[in-house]
Amino acid sequence: MKIGLVLEGSYPYVSGGVSSWTQTLLEEMPDVEFEIISIQPTEKRPEDMKYVLPENVSGVTHLYLNEPGQRGKGRMKLNSEEEEKLSDWLMLKSPNRQALGIIGSRIPSSEAFFASEFFWRNVKAAYTEEMNGGSFIDYFWMWQSMYMPVLRVLHQPLPKVDLVHSISTGYAGMVASYMKETQGIPFILTEHGIYSREREEEILQSYWIPAPYKPRWVRFFHHLSREAYNAADEIITLFERNREYQEWIGAPSEKTKIIANGIADRHIRPVIEPVEHDVFQIGAIVRVVPIKDLKTMIYGAKILQERNRLFKLTIMGPLDEDEEYAEECRLLIEQSGLTDYVELVGKVNVQDWLPTFDLLLLTSISEGQPLAILEGMAAGIPWVATDVGACSELLYGRTDDPFGPAGFIVPPVHPEAIADKVEWMMDYPRERMRFGKNGRERVRQYYRLQQFVDRYKAIYEARREQYGGHRV
Repeated sequence: MKIGLVLEGSYPYVSGGVSSWTQTLLEEMPDVEFEIISIQPTEKRPEDMKYVLPENVSGVTHLYLNEPGQRGKGRMKLNSEEEEKLSDWLMLKSPNRQALGIIGSRIPSSEAFFASEFFWRNVKAAYTEEMNGGSFIDYFWMWQSMYMPVLRVLHQPLPKVDLVHSISTGYAGMVASYMKETQGIPFILTEHGIYSREREEEILQSYWIPAPYKPRWVRFFHHLSREAYNAADEIITLFERNREYQEWIGAPSEKTKIIANGIADRHIRPVIEPVEHDVFQIGAIVRVVPIKDLKTMIYGAKILQERNRLFKLTIMGPLDEDEEYAEECRLLIEQSGLTDYVELVGKVNVQDWLPTFDLLLLTSISEGQPLAILEGMAAGIPWVATDVGACSELLYGRTDDPFGPAGFIVPPVHPEAIADKVEWMMDYPRERMRFGKNGRERVRQYYRLQQFVDRYKAIYEARREQYGGHRV
């Protein structure tokens, strides 16, 4: 069986998160052939890869959002039925993967599309219908900016596969919907974070999109998500809160299911005696990027220093994904007088470092189901984490969970709350050890890697049989 794995802005060029999940999926299914379909803003080189591709990866197909497609010249000629389907899709009225088929196979080039009378007619109709009061010229260019990446990715060659598995909605989900339409194959969707909600937050906070046009951009990304939900045979996410979001956006509940991340048995540590450190050791496993909100963590460290607590905070994670932000964090550490307390050590082997910590911290403002938290829980280390994504479900457990808390949840962007909970962990070592044990037992019961692998294998096999077995 050959599976096309569609990823947007991540594997194999970005470390951590979705990329780590993907590498694990590939490595744990050596008998399955995968083709990576990597959607990137601009051209990537082999030396840009952050991962060594396993032997069962037959190739990487690149789709570039900001690079011209490879289509020839010619005028656009659509019949009335095709125009009606495509017009509805462009007007964001309803999902229809047949419209994607028209874009990919019936439109000769983006130049022909944007120069067509059909495109001009739809822009004018939408402008009149939406009555946003902005400039028509700006509105016209917004439409072109919105649909240019759609045409570019659908006009690039795609591999033939037996099953397509997209690891988000957005452009990746759109490509997977198109492959299902044109190749007649099953489509599995896994969402870690909720793509359209994340884009909505970015758009509302952006300065580059004029206010009158923000609602249409938000609707556009929700439209892409509904397209993927409509086309997918199975819609998977990692925890209950995300599943509820998916249904709210438009995912049919009968298609949704939860498959949690898992940790390999070798990383679930046996019960060990606590080691007393002269200085309280705190670890953070994060990519050094703004969404992880390292600055709140550093402000929390400053409060602890001002309370005369002895500690060392070691921040582990790549520093090259947003070098400007990493430099801002370095400067903040220096200007706060924390160089003896806080250290950025870059990308390291986390498993080697975990046994040295008394506590782990996560201060993200957005997450899915962080593998970092599962890794720490498996090692028997308690957490203080923000109330984002699945953090609360991981540390406090689901309603049917017999284990106790594995740490504390605090509000995002709240350094004083972080400092308070870290101090509590310092002052109550027996309770801290109990939290660590609770986390380890929860991972052992619910979050094992083999459970994760078995469930995905079963889905792949069932859908392959349903659609006619091996064809590639």
